[in-house]
Amino acid sequence: MQRRTISYSLLTLITLLIVISLLWMRPAQARIGNADFVAPMSKSEAQAALVAAQAQQMQLRRQLGLLDPKQLPFSPTVYVAETGHHLSDRSGFLTFWRANGQKVIFGYPISEELVENGRIVQYFERARFEFNPASPHASVQLGLIGSELVRETGLTTSLGAAFSPTGATEGTFPETGHSLSGELRRFWERHGGIGIFGFPISTEFEQDGRVVQYFERGRLEWWPEDVDSFFRNQEAITGFNLSTLYEVRVSDLGRRLAAARGIKTEPVAQLPGTPIWSPALWDRHIDVDLTNQYLTAYEGDLAVWTAPIATGRDGFNTPVGDYAIYYRLPMQDMVGNMGGESWYVPHIPWVQYVVGGVALHGTYWHDAHGTGVRMSHGCINLRIDDAQWLYEWADVGTTVQIHY
Repeated sequence: MQRRTISYSLLTLITLLIVISLLWMRPAQARIGNADFVAPMSKSEAQAALVAAQAQQMQLRRQLGLLDPKQLPFSPTVYVAETGHHLSDRSGFLTFWRANGQKVIFGYPISEELVENGRIVQYFERARFEFNPASPHASVQLGLIGSELVRETGLTTSLGAAFSPTGATEGTFPETGHSLSGELRRFWERHGGIGIFGFPISTEFEQDGRVVQYFERGRLEWWPEDVDSFFRNQEAITGFNLSTLYEVRVSDLGRRLAAARGIKTEPVAQLPGTPIWSPALWDRHIDVDLTNQYLTAYEGDLAVWTAPIATGRDGFNTPVGDYAIYYRLPMQDMVGNMGGESWYVPHIPWVQYVVGGVALHGTYWHDAHGTGVRMSHGCINLRIDDAQWLYEWADVGTTVQIHY
């Protein structure tokens, strides 16, 4: 088994080296392309960084237990060290968690799989997964933990009419009689809407020192201080809404409901042979579709994040090819001079270079992502929250395929 794992990793390294060699053997203009940034390092330095990153990833995979698809059991299981619980695909929970927001939306598992009311379930910090093989749509569903916690802990009484449908008016959901707006609505729509959070069962109100709103399957909290003053000033100047990844957060209602029900959440021993969870267990790669102006992040063959983008305009077209992230900075000023144009743009968030001065990064000066309007000098523009998620998920060596 170890020999097969090493061979698989060696093949991955050889493939990456070939891609790098072909990339840097291209003519200079085709290699570098147009770019918003000046390349942060030479081509030889970039190549050395990628080789070093790949070697580190191979070592990490040996330590974690490489998930080679050819070696996977029928129902793969990982151990989440952050909370000391397993996450498996015996009921499809692992794949559902990976494909629908992971820790940002659901948090980590806080229980093992268990039977509750005749159904296999598992509690997470912010959700409860349920296995329903009879469902015509999906066998994994999310429990109504918001509604259940409100009912079982007496929040309805303490908050009065906030949890009572008031009759549908303009802008409300007739199913529950409550409206949804502003930052909470934008987060709700971007991250699954009814399917993930359900309908609102309260209005916005202040609780625990936060503006919050309850939904059938959870509670959202507003953390406006997560957006720094520079971006707040830009919002006032441009009128665009700028959201960071953690400006709106999903509350830990899964943990609260588990505590109220006496569910055992203590860490358990790691099962022999199970790898410790990390995004690096899978071959991470990013697909950039220039035709549809959309980006998709993959773990192996599984799409785990999608985002609208805006790429290079005519004359500054984003280069097509197979690349890899070779340098990253959480914040950088953009300085450039090309085609008779000069620019200086400060405070660019979540910058990840993929070829020359072409980078994935967040933007605050336009909101054309996904509209088909190409705005950049070659870079791949993202919304700030999407750029932040990619930065936290990816690493040096993550491959990036750019195509029409």
